[in-house]
Amino acid sequence: MPLVEFDLRGLAPGQAPDRGVVAPAADADALLVRGPVPALAGVLTALWKAGRTAEVAVSWEPAGDGDSAALARALGIGTGAVRELGLVRDDHGGVLLHHGRVEAAGDERRRPLARRLGAQAHHDAVKVADGQITRIDVRPDWRAVDTLDVTVMTLPLRPGRRTSGRAVQIACDPARITRDGVPQPRPVTRWTWYADDRVRWRLQP
Repeated sequence: MPLVEFDLRGLAPGQAPDRGVVAPAADADALLVRGPVPALAGVLTALWKAGRTAEVAVSWEPAGDGDSAALARALGIGTGAVRELGLVRDDHGGVLLHHGRVEAAGDERRRPLARRLGAQAHHDAVKVADGQITRIDVRPDWRAVDTLDVTVMTLPLRPGRRTSGRAVQIACDPARITRDGVPQPRPVTRWTWYADDRVRWRLQP
């Protein structure tokens, strides 16, 4: 199966592609993905689960939303030759390309900044949270190798604490996880994001 194309421009905001829709990625020789960030993340997840990220070049035609534009700039879409990039994974079987968030689960009627949760988090060997926080934001740093930027906001409307490293581990009160704009279906009390230095994927810019 030479080139497999996925036209996922119809994905609604906050929606990930169905696993069955992206399953053909596992047998492709090359991939072209059209759509928002969750579309690319879904295809890469299928490719990773098939153990073929290092073999298959992936092209991406981003959607017109802000997250897609920001990730396209960070990845240098439209410039350069095929290159190998790291893959940020989580302990629930997903990948992260642009932005992950941890925030309090519960009363959706309250403003996001008014919600608080107890959390302890380590970014590599550094304890970055221990107590009540507003949220944790996680972003892959595409200018570096196997690196995550983490920002912990402890007080609403105050600057957060920023750190850089390979993995962030979080234990917390029931939390809502959002991965590249797609919310997890159930609250969690533990979560890990890490740049997997054993995995590379091939981007065709």
